[in-house]
Amino acid sequence: MTNAPLPRIPQIDDAWMKEQLAALLAIASPTGYTDTVVRHVCGVLESLGVAFDLTRRGAIRACIKGEDSAGARAIVSHLDTLGAQVRALKPNGRVSLAPIGTWSARFAEGARATLFTDHGSYRGTILPLKASGHTYNDEIDTQPVGWDHVELRIDAQAFSLGDLQALGVEVGDIVAIDPHPEFLDSGFIVSRHLDNKAGVAVMLAAIRALAETAQRPPVDTFWLFTVAEEVGHGAASILLPDIASMVAVDNGTTAPGQNSSEFGVTIAMADQTGPFDYHLTRKLAALCKACDIPMQKDVFRHYRSDSASAIEAGADVRTALVTFGVDASHGYERIHTHALTSLAALLSAYALSPVEIQRDRQAVAGLSGFTRQPVAPVDIEPVTPPDDAS
Repeated sequence: MTNAPLPRIPQIDDAWMKEQLAALLAIASPTGYTDTVVRHVCGVLESLGVAFDLTRRGAIRACIKGEDSAGARAIVSHLDTLGAQVRALKPNGRVSLAPIGTWSARFAEGARATLFTDHGSYRGTILPLKASGHTYNDEIDTQPVGWDHVELRIDAQAFSLGDLQALGVEVGDIVAIDPHPEFLDSGFIVSRHLDNKAGVAVMLAAIRALAETAQRPPVDTFWLFTVAEEVGHGAASILLPDIASMVAVDNGTTAPGQNSSEFGVTIAMADQTGPFDYHLTRKLAALCKACDIPMQKDVFRHYRSDSASAIEAGADVRTALVTFGVDASHGYERIHTHALTSLAALLSAYALSPVEIQRDRQAVAGLSGFTRQPVAPVDIEPVTPPDDAS
């Protein structure tokens, strides 16, 4: 980083951020069924006085104006969550399911859910095909795990194929999984769909903090909310030509063999699509150090984010991924408020930080001002062994 003075980080309101997270979790938004959550987030942005526009499908592009528009920055998270879709109507009055996004049927077993039809919604429970121990005895523990081995029991008079048809249930109907959130006094938050409702709440908290400060970002900062990340589309078509760098906000994989944590910020150095931008990731790490934000780095092996979809769509932007550590991602997830607050502080610091790579104002330019990476060997003073060394 340059020696330019760092801006003062605006105060993050933890209580307001958790209120936003609770409100987001209360809105069903599996991929393909995101209109309601889009309208909710737009309402929050309006209340903060932040301008925004929408794509045709509902991705949100909000902007906090800076001193300049060229070389703009973007920060992105996704509004959509995992879910399921009706795959077939069964003769027993239940429905088989196909997952929306990548998640295990093991975590679907026993879930309460809402089935959305064209005429209204029904409540129900996802059950294994052999659900009753009184009927199947030990077979309830030995049956296979997978989406072919679960079904949705609808809480209505549905005992035959004809009953389902009379209820208006059709193949392709969306099924949303209940989150069952718990906000604990210890600071831990346990729920489904923290990926990535927590990331959205973090961004909203940072936007609110910036909206209440007199400081102005050096360049326009776009706050993007996508609606199809869980199925791989993400930020593929939301970036503007002026955007030079994009920081994705999502969950880190806290698990054995990983370096992510439920405390502080976890900066991803790479995911399954390859390394993130060298200079942007190191800028974010330097900001954490300069602003006393706890931080660790990690490499994700079975993971992709909004960043990957943008790059694969041909966007020539620097990308990075900053995360809050999640235990049991895509299941019953657990995070800690400390990570959310740390991440919101980092996003605020990044939005207000000086622009260092001035050449990025132009999409294409000459060699002048192009970045450099260290290539010389590290200069380490030789250690002189003691006289009695053998």
